[in-house]
Amino acid sequence: MAVNSLTLINTAELHERLDAEIPLVLLDCRFDLFDTGLGRRLFDGDHIPGAQYVDLNQDLSDIIKPGVTGRHPLPERDVFLNTAAAWGISDDTQVIAYDADNGAYAARLWWMMRWLGHANVSVLNGGFAAWCGEQRVVSKDQHHLPKGFLSQRQPITRQVNAKDLLSKPEAIIDARDRKRFSGESEPVDPIAGHIPGAICMPFTENMADGKFKPKATLLAQYDQAGISPPQVPICYCGSGVTAAHHILALKHAGFPEPSLYPGSWSEWITQPEHPIETGD
Repeated sequence: MAVNSLTLINTAELHERLDAEIPLVLLDCRFDLFDTGLGRRLFDGDHIPGAQYVDLNQDLSDIIKPGVTGRHPLPERDVFLNTAAAWGISDDTQVIAYDADNGAYAARLWWMMRWLGHANVSVLNGGFAAWCGEQRVVSKDQHHLPKGFLSQRQPITRQVNAKDLLSKPEAIIDARDRKRFSGESEPVDPIAGHIPGAICMPFTENMADGKFKPKATLLAQYDQAGISPPQVPICYCGSGVTAAHHILALKHAGFPEPSLYPGSWSEWITQPEHPIETGD
């Protein structure tokens, strides 16, 4: 059975792999920004059989440096390489990530595995909600694998920094909701608004009925916003997490590799000389 190692896998495909005991590493990325222990508690309550828990703050982020980094800075690449190997991932391992439902946190792991040069990684479309909605088997068992071996490889991903954004690139996607983009509301960061020139495209609008929209629908959505292949959009959000959701959606729709601004809005506003816009 072929799995799209670039983007998404559905629940039936995952069930078939688990039932056939085909080797893979399954990672549960459930998380809540306002209750950081919730994901682990949910995982301990039940999870997809064979899954291991991944914590956004502990496993997928570095320590915050106030006034320097955003809220979820990337860890050093070699540190994350060792973290991924500790989950049992080797160069040829199929990795599947899921979260509660919309794929926001799973997409962060998807992007980071590709940052290590590991292409064989997918996100479970619809997440744990879709799995349970189909009344599939869950487990409370803790699952651990022997340490894998990951080679140092070139990233598949692209990144930009704040200086790149100051050069006014052609297409910048802001994945946050419209009130945060406009500056009308900011529940997380101390300053509201957006990076000048950005287009507001909330990541949640990549979804319909709990799953990613079809490729053609996503393409039409980006086209309506003035973004189409072969453009290479830059994606950002509040802290570099949900921006990866757009990168996943763009790749799923057939775009060339988009760029991530990892520090995103929470890093941008640490420097008072960076321009800020409000409104639509």
